[in-house]
Amino acid sequence: MAIISYIIADDHKIFRQGLKMTLIDDHKLKCAGEASNGLELLSLLQSRKADVVLLDLKMPEMDGMETLKHLKDRHSALKVIVLTMFEEEHFILHMMEAGANGYLLKNAEPQEIKTAIHSVYENEYYFNDLVNTTLLRKVVQQKKEPPRFRQEIRLNERETQVLQLICQELTASEIGKKVFLSPRTVEGIRSALLEKIGVRNTAGLVMYAVKNGIVV
Repeated sequence: MAIISYIIADDHKIFRQGLKMTLIDDHKLKCAGEASNGLELLSLLQSRKADVVLLDLKMPEMDGMETLKHLKDRHSALKVIVLTMFEEEHFILHMMEAGANGYLLKNAEPQEIKTAIHSVYENEYYFNDLVNTTLLRKVVQQKKEPPRFRQEIRLNERETQVLQLICQELTASEIGKKVFLSPRTVEGIRSALLEKIGVRNTAGLVMYAVKNGIVV
């Protein structure tokens, strides 16, 4: 079994210590380090490898929003779960659209935090009720906007099939087994979907699929 290494980036030491104690009984998780702000985190990542970062939003020196930009530029394979007290929709939308792989509140149950870490490591994303509700509400709001002329997006049968499976949070390997394609081919289709639909990440694909009735 692979061990998932994680780093906690939060300016409250007591919270970092408490979070580590919360996760310590999951023997598939290993803490690779701690940082009190974004600058410390980026410096730490120069010497330590990690699979997942648990990232607070409000921190001194460099906050979570700015830190996420640097992480996506320098460590694109690193999965980022925002773990914060801010539950406002504009924070959730901004961070998910900027490339966060999950968004949790600090009062989340310990089991949900563990589930989120495993999910982003294995399936790239973790969508909980908080994120799903926010994304769906944005879709509804967009539907109320006046229609504008734009080039129609046409997906072929294979693209539609892969998009539906992506919305089920399946990995490229799992999707490949279902549609008899290699994981590399699935990743190619996913990249083509991102470009064709004009979104930046899986959250954007999910929003498009819901808005256009591809998934219910």
